[in-house]
Amino acid sequence: MTPAHPACESIDIPAGEGRAVLLDAGQRVTIIDVEGQQVGDVFAFSRDDVREYHSASHTRAHVNRLFPAVGEQFVTSRRRPILTLVEDASPRRHDMLIAACDPARYAALAAPADHASCARNMHDALATVGLSTEIVPQPINIFMDIPVGQDGALTWETSTSRPGDSITFQAEIDCAFVVSACPQDVVGINAGAPTPLRLLTQNGTPS
Repeated sequence: MTPAHPACESIDIPAGEGRAVLLDAGQRVTIIDVEGQQVGDVFAFSRDDVREYHSASHTRAHVNRLFPAVGEQFVTSRRRPILTLVEDASPRRHDMLIAACDPARYAALAAPADHASCARNMHDALATVGLSTEIVPQPINIFMDIPVGQDGALTWETSTSRPGDSITFQAEIDCAFVVSACPQDVVGINAGAPTPLRLLTQNGTPS
């Protein structure tokens, strides 16, 4: 069941597509896994200068962790906080190691040349809010389970998120926030069949 979020605007993100919203500092945004087992790629860019964006590598150095946790701040390529993870109603398996899927990735997997990708979704979504960039940053891969073995090996597990699970971020600066409902259907992270996500934005700054 989808949790109640008063005074919110709801945006449906169809399977394999992306959407962008403009957030003011202090505004919160919730991403809901509608049907379960769906990974979402999250990107965040400064609205003042898209050359400043959420950076996974800078964030790992900032928090001394590999994977996101409630209360963690995500920092930009200029080491400024841009997002904070404020609520996590999910199994809390998220990733910040794997790059966004892109046409080259699908070509290597022998997928069709026109296969959707999170990289393309990011560019298309940013365009809808009047922004563009050549950069595809390392995303926050919500609901994505990539365990790291003692030998350093990575395992691509199927997402364990359940229908209605959600994660909530707070913007720390005015930013463009992008979510891609990952179209990956070759590697089994989405249980082989991508499904929708839903984006809820609070109207105004929370008290």
